[in-house]
Amino acid sequence: MSKNDEKKNVNKSTEILKRTDIEKRLLKTGKNESENVRIIKRILLYISPYKKYIYGSLISAAVSAILSLLIPILTGDAIDKVAGTGKVDWNGLIVILIIMILVIALSAAAQWIMNACNNHITFSTVRAVRKAAMKKINNLPVSYFDKHPTGETVSRIISDVDQFSDGLLLGFTQFFTGVITILGTIILMLTINPVITLVVVLLTPLSFLVASFIARITYKQFKTQVEVRGQQTNIITEMLEQEKVVKAFSYEERAEEIFGKNNDELARTSLKAVFYSSLTNPSTRFINNMVYAGVAVTGAFSAISGRISVGGLAAFLGYANQYTKPFNEISGVVTELQNAIACAGRVFDLIDEEPRKPEDEDALILGLIKAETDDKKSQVRAAGALNGDIRFSDVSFSYTRDKELLKNVNVFAGKGKRIAIVGPTGCGKTTLINLLMRFYDVDDGAVTIDGYDVRHLTRHSLRRAFGMVLQDTWLKPGTIRDNIIMGKPDATDEEMIAAARASHAHSFIRQLEHGYDTVIGEDGGSLSQGQKQLICISRVMLMHPPMLILDEATSSIDTRTELKIQNAFAKLMEGRTSFIVAHRLSTIREADSILVMKDGNIIEQGDHKTLLEKGGFYSTLYKSQFEG
Repeated sequence: MSKNDEKKNVNKSTEILKRTDIEKRLLKTGKNESENVRIIKRILLYISPYKKYIYGSLISAAVSAILSLLIPILTGDAIDKVAGTGKVDWNGLIVILIIMILVIALSAAAQWIMNACNNHITFSTVRAVRKAAMKKINNLPVSYFDKHPTGETVSRIISDVDQFSDGLLLGFTQFFTGVITILGTIILMLTINPVITLVVVLLTPLSFLVASFIARITYKQFKTQVEVRGQQTNIITEMLEQEKVVKAFSYEERAEEIFGKNNDELARTSLKAVFYSSLTNPSTRFINNMVYAGVAVTGAFSAISGRISVGGLAAFLGYANQYTKPFNEISGVVTELQNAIACAGRVFDLIDEEPRKPEDEDALILGLIKAETDDKKSQVRAAGALNGDIRFSDVSFSYTRDKELLKNVNVFAGKGKRIAIVGPTGCGKTTLINLLMRFYDVDDGAVTIDGYDVRHLTRHSLRRAFGMVLQDTWLKPGTIRDNIIMGKPDATDEEMIAAARASHAHSFIRQLEHGYDTVIGEDGGSLSQGQKQLICISRVMLMHPPMLILDEATSSIDTRTELKIQNAFAKLMEGRTSFIVAHRLSTIREADSILVMKDGNIIEQGDHKTLLEKGGFYSTLYKSQFEG
């Protein structure tokens, strides 16, 4: 391993440790705290790794605010330099103007540094949140995706994180400077006139009371808004992904109606959210104007009585304006933060989902005799050379607790045996495959390969041992070559073409403009369903996996080609344990054993001839397909 690779691994390990540390601290969040407080604490924990940027932002904000606070003093001094007829002090005035220009330039530079730090904090935090969300998605069980629409999940990772980012950036940008400006103006106003300052401070809490009252209402509205927006994203995603189905069933008007209702609901919820949030700024601005008016009246009487100069009054009014202005900005920030917190809550809900059951620390590697660790002193435990004996022992399973599916299923498939699974829709055929591949874990009993429970095997080695061809095709955007060699990236062109010939895909691929380098879109693009299935079959032919799963593998292929592929599959299945899920019973006559399932139970078992002679459920199914 090169030094660069070692460095990358160290950096990656450090990042993982940091993230793990954050996640551990997140679990310590109080259970009895309000939802908002818990979300804010989690946001702060995600921000905590960027302390140096936080300090940089705080220092820059302080410098910018302090320098901006000097402007009213300099303005007041400048007014005093020109106050009175024939009393203009030009030399003093020029010096003040030069100082003002320098102060403004330095304040602008400090503000630029603050914004740069805030941007780094915000986008680094958002990146960490998105990484955590994607990491969780990759570790979620299949059951999560069965229960949650794809579009809603996409909305949480994209739209909600973007909204969270906008609110977080606005909060950092305006909150720091606002707080420092408020504290600074109070101190400077006290030095000028404590009495007038007292008037300002006493009227200030009114602004906080109004803003907090509106914020509570606003949060509920924004939470509803993001939920409806997630539903809309799901509707759009579903309609785009199933565009051909929509057109085939003339579902356009119904789709528009569903979208229209959702869009109207989003408009209503958004209008409410925006309406309530827009009340904050004018309400606080009204109170702040009252403060300013009180300062002006009190200051005018003080100026008349000679307790304050005209320049001092101008400086004080400037400070009063600077003092009230942050309250308007912070009230706007509070509104955006309510939206950001609502969005962050949805993302954190995703991150908090129960992950799939982790692999055992000593999980076995299926088919591996031995493998040495990095220190080359100890050996990884392994299941030994793969034989392919598969057994279901008293397996029970259900997708939901209230509806039992599989009950005490017992199946044995010895090495090289071809096991066919038939039965009506919903009887549990595909569920057996899901349990075998460990997309789900059994509720009771065990599924074993060569005597090893699949729950104690690494998922990677388990799934790599199987070649799967399903009724639904798995193709990605790229060239046909990329899709065929997906499971064996180092395959030679000769191996790839041989696999395509075996699956009878070579003839149609050769007729394409760019042959194997033809680029196809998502899910095969313009290729027919049969052509897409042939490419998937070619992929399996190339890998020569130890075990096979064929689920209606030739359902979209013409009869003549199907017969040829059946012969190719017959050769491929020689010496390999194979499971064949089929509705067309003509394709499983040569199976060593046929499992007939109904209502989650195996009601009949045997070869084709035996089951026909038995005259049971299988015989009825078979004859129903060949009547006449």
